[in-house]
Order: sequence, then C-alpha cells, then structure tokens
Amino acid sequence: LAQAGGSSSAGGWLCWPICSARRASSAMKSVLAVAATAVGAMLAGSVEGALLRAQRARQEPDTSCGKGFDNLVKGSQDYYRTAAVELWTHPSHVTDNATFEAELECWFASMCTTKCGGLPSQADSRKKALTEKCLSVQVDWLKVWNMFSDEEVKWFKKNYPSDEVNEEGESTVHYKQAMETVKEVNKKEVLCLTLFTIDDECVKYPHIRLGK
Repeated sequence: LAQAGGSSSAGGWLCWPICSARRASSAMKSVLAVAATAVGAMLAGSVEGALLRAQRARQEPDTSCGKGFDNLVKGSQDYYRTAAVELWTHPSHVTDNATFEAELECWFASMCTTKCGGLPSQADSRKKALTEKCLSVQVDWLKVWNMFSDEEVKWFKKNYPSDEVNEEGESTVHYKQAMETVKEVNKKEVLCLTLFTIDDECVKYPHIRLGK
C-alpha cells in the first residue's frame, strides 16, 4: 500500500509541471479567443460605420459647390478666369490659383448659384479701395476682412464649405478639408474673390471689374 501510495504521489509530482503548462496554455487560449472576439467586433463596427457614412454620402447630394463650375454659363466662367489672374499676384501665391483650382472654382460656383445670398453690391462705395488692397502685396488679409459688412461676414461664415465635423475628443477635421486649406493658405485672395464677386453682382460681367 505504501508503495502504491508512493507511486501515486510520484505520478502526481511528475504530472505537476506538465499539467500546469497545459492549464496555462488552455487559459491563454481562452484569453486570446476573447481578445480576438473583441477586436473582431471593433473592426466590424468600424467597417459598418464607414459603410454607413459612404451610403449616406451617396444618398445626400453634395451641393456645397452649387450646381458646379462646369455648369455655369461661359460668361461666369470667364469672369472667374480673369479674377484668378488679377487677384493672385503675391509672389508666394501666384501659382496657387492652379494648385487649388478645383476648390476655388467650387466656392465661386457656390456663390454664383446662390446669387451670393442676395447680398447687394457695394461697388460704388468700396471698389476703388478694395482693388488697391487686393492688388497690394503689402496689405494683409485682415484689412480685406474688415471691409466685409456684418451681413457679408455672417453669410461667408455660414456658406463657405469647410464646417468642422470632428467628434468630441478628436483632432479638428473639416468637411472638404481642402476647402479649409485654401482658405487658410490663400485667405486674402479668397476674401478678395468673395467681395469682388458680390460687388460685380454675382456676376453680371465676363471679366473682373477693377476699381480705377
């Protein structure tokens, strides 16, 4: 009996490291399985969210560019072409009208489509000063911004297509991020284009009308 008991005890002793390893391995597999399930659920949620956003984008037509630059009448397109040459004169911005062509055309088309929100032309009172400020490489954007009326400021902030869309806790992201980029990089030129478009009656001429 003693021998049998001893044999049993020895067998248990010999099994201990092997059995412990098996139990640890089994526990690890369970942990990995749970982790894999959690990751899979997260990925599935992320993919589902992306699909929903894409579906929503397809369902909701993008009207941020109005009816689109290509759908403007030729006279309006010609106006923009002359404005893009006359207003982009700063040595460091002179080629930005080509770099950001799509974004600038988008904003111009939006203004034309909405008739600049019905804002009245102020060409008689500010066209000369506006021309001087917009063509001078010494004048910064703030002096042009100060020429906006209160109604024009509200309209611009409401209608320029670069609203923030970031969720709480996330870094700032804008709808049509490239539109925000051109507004910041070429802020003065964008503001000048906006006021000239308004003052040229949004627009009734085939070329930009500079003050004399």
